[in-house]
Order: sequence, then C-alpha cells, then structure tokens
Amino acid sequence: MKEIEWSNLSFGYIPTDYNVRITYRDGQWGELGVCEGEYINLHMAATCLHYGQEAFEGLKAFRGRDGKIRIFRLDENAKRLQASSRGIMMAELPVDRFEEAVLKVVKLNERFVPPYESGASLYIRPLLIGMGAQVGVKPADEYLFLIFVTPVGPYFKEGFKPTPVCITRQYDRAAPQGTGTIKVGGNYAASLVAGAKAREGGYNAALYLDPKEKKYIDECGPANFFAIRDNTYITPVSNSILPSITNKSLMRLAEDMGLKVERRPIPVEELATFEEAAECGTAAVIAPLSHIDDLDENKTYRFSENGKPGPVCEKLYNKLRAIQYGDEPDTYGWITIVE
Repeated sequence: MKEIEWSNLSFGYIPTDYNVRITYRDGQWGELGVCEGEYINLHMAATCLHYGQEAFEGLKAFRGRDGKIRIFRLDENAKRLQASSRGIMMAELPVDRFEEAVLKVVKLNERFVPPYESGASLYIRPLLIGMGAQVGVKPADEYLFLIFVTPVGPYFKEGFKPTPVCITRQYDRAAPQGTGTIKVGGNYAASLVAGAKAREGGYNAALYLDPKEKKYIDECGPANFFAIRDNTYITPVSNSILPSITNKSLMRLAEDMGLKVERRPIPVEELATFEEAAECGTAAVIAPLSHIDDLDENKTYRFSENGKPGPVCEKLYNKLRAIQYGDEPDTYGWITIVE
C-alpha cells in the first residue's frame, strides 16, 4: 500500500482491504460475507439499475487519543436505512445485522482508520440495492447489502471555514411527499446539475427552497441547514428534507448548551436576521456559511465579515468533535467502540 498522507486527504475514494456483504434471497437475510473485490456482479434487469431501488448511508469511525476507534450514532444510521427501505419497498435489514456488519468491516480495515489529530476519519458507506431482475415496475425479490470503507479528509477543502452558497429556484432536489425524506440515490442525482452550476459560480453548494412554493429554506446542497439568532438554533422543517443525524445531534447539544431550538418553516427573507448560518451532515460535520447569494433577487445575506466561523457554530463543532474522538465523555450513548 502506498503511504497515505493522512493530513492531506480529500473526500474521495481510496481502496481498502475488505468490504462486507449480506444477500437477501427467498425471504430471508443470509450470512455476513467478507469480500476483497471492489465489484458487484449485476443482472442487467436488476431493479437498482432501472427503477431506482437503491438506498445508502454514511457514517464515520474516529481514532481517539487513546488509540480506540469510535463509531458515531451507529443505531441511528441503521434505523434510517430501514426507513429508506420502507420508502422504496426494499427488504429491511435488522438493526443488529447492520451494526454487526459495520463493526466487522471497520475491524477488518483497522489500518485505514486515520490517526488522531490528522483531521481525517474513516468514512463508512452502507449500500442496499435491488438485485432481482424485473421488467415490470415492481420491487425486486433479491437484495444485496454491502459496506465499504475509505479514509477521508474534509468534505469541503476549506475545512471548518466559512464558505458561500447560492439560492437556486430553477431546480428542486426532491418533490413534496416524494423521496426527499429518505436517503436514496435519486435525490443526489437530481442535485448534480444545480450543484455543478453553483460551483461554476464560485459557491460551495446550492441552497434549495421548498419545492412547492419556493418560499422557504429547504436543504443546503447535500446537507441540512441551520442558523443562529438570539441564542436560538433554528433549522427548517419540511416534508422533503432528509432527517440529518448530525443535525439531530447538534439540536441536542444546542439545548444542553442553553440554546432554544426551533424546527419550523424558515422564510427566505428571515435569512437577513440570522447571526450565523451553516450546513451540517456526516460528511461536512458543520460547514459555516460566509454568505448566501440570492441571485434571482440580487440579494446577499452575510454571516461572517472576518472569514471566521461564528462563536456558536465553533462551540457546537468543537463539542461534537470532542465526543466523536473521545476527548470528552459520551453522556448521550452516541458512541460505539470497536473492540
């Protein structure tokens, strides 16, 4: 293996030693298998290829100062994959089987978990796909659950520094009452054009408005949005937003830090009143926003004048990272230690 420069890792794919797989066939889940190959043998009529029967998760493992490897909110990811499976009629993998597979694949690839204080982590990607051949539009009768891992650096190359995003009205990430609240690939495919156009304009992501009325803040690129005002943590509620496990964790931390928490529709105009704003998710953790440009309305909403994160974002970021790396006690039961 070529020597990995841990502190210079991008958020990309690096091959590791093993992945793990479980097949659903004849109405039941099989045994957990270990695989060294990076490819899947697929029938050309598999439902994942034609009808979008595919869901995935993303979580991370962190090596602490004590050398122990910690996985963050393993059970929440297992339950969210079940919700995605119900949303597109796939077989649900039991929570204990999900947890068994994650622990197995991290242990097998232990040498790829980046060292403490390198700024990197081990990204864990569980994937569930419809394998059964169908020509009619109906669910498969066979599924493959697979997990691979890869060491990653920051999702945004700037790291924990404020960056700009732009509001898009031309594109929707997901439809109301559609698949926006579940983690399926189609939502991300739908975001590719808007995301590419945003980056061409010098922005890190596109900020979506609600797909029904275009009046309220929705998702921020591949992440949830939150803002701070008057000691209050404010995040959108919508029937087309993916429930972020990071956002859920930050809301709990904010409450315990003495902030009020509000989950509600956020009108675009309210952006002008916020002291801080950020996007959050497993990959980005917290990505503070320097400003939001509303290109259609020729307006700019600024949140950082000095190029530094706001005090509340910084406090939340440091607290969450301290729990993930084991620098502070996990009083919430969020951490699973790999034995």
